[in-house]
Amino acid sequence: MPSVNVQALLSIGLFLLALLLARSVNNINRGIWPGGPVWVFYLRVLLGFVFTASIAFAFYAFAGIDILGRR
Repeated sequence: MPSVNVQALLSIGLFLLALLLARSVNNINRGIWPGGPVWVFYLRVLLGFVFTASIAFAFYAFAGIDILGRR
């Protein structure tokens, strides 16, 4: 499988993880799940990094640039 396709799949996986994190933050804010403001802050920071990685992998996959195999 070409590495650009792997990057695209990784981008989709990271985006789904970002959706899961966003749902977790929402459930903690509503009081459905246990947690406090520290957990919400931590998950929002993690969400930012995961979403940024997803966008970066998608951009490079769309451009056809292999960033996984670079040395």
